[in-house]
Amino acid sequence: MSKCEQCIVRQFSSIKALTKDELIKVANCKTSYTIKKGQPIFEEGETLNGIFCIKDGVCKLSKLSSNGKDQIVKLVKPGELLGQRSMISEESANLSAIALEDMEVCFVPKNEILQFFNQNNDFSMNVMKTICGDLKESDDHMVDMAQKTVKQRLAEALLYLEQSFGTNIDGTIRIQLSREELAGMIGTATESCIRLLSDFNKNGYIDIIGKKILIKDKNTLKKIS
Repeated sequence: MSKCEQCIVRQFSSIKALTKDELIKVANCKTSYTIKKGQPIFEEGETLNGIFCIKDGVCKLSKLSSNGKDQIVKLVKPGELLGQRSMISEESANLSAIALEDMEVCFVPKNEILQFFNQNNDFSMNVMKTICGDLKESDDHMVDMAQKTVKQRLAEALLYLEQSFGTNIDGTIRIQLSREELAGMIGTATESCIRLLSDFNKNGYIDIIGKKILIKDKNTLKKIS
């Protein structure tokens, strides 16, 4: 069993506030498993009986809209926790979490986490700050959707993907979203997203290499966004 106190990703989440003894408790009760690309960690409406810590890989948090489109709300990186809000509000999951690549995930039961919540003030404050941060992001995202054009949102999304997930050796954005997923992230039809990417490519802002995207003119994309 891997030890939580030696896990490098714990420093990126609320778990960093847990004491050594608390981390040993987590290690003794957690379950670690692999999620294959395209598989759900959990789905919208599911009852979550604990929290998930992302050890490796990236997933998308998305919501199915009434027209059957997948609206991507957030991309989640290693070190982040999922399910904190559901655990506190005692409501079922509001979003689905689907793996965008093969992932390593640890699950910690609700009973254990709630104990730390009651005993460790720093931990509970960290959880609250994370939830507040998510709410702020959600507010910003909502304003972007209402006030920015699809072109502006695409430029912003491409910059965000490169900044947050880095690049491959060839300079292309490391996280590879399908055109449908990218469209779901900026809230537009897949055809519109493909057309805009083609425009960006023709204008020399980006290079499209197969399914991969390379940002060539960051300054112009910043101006557009």
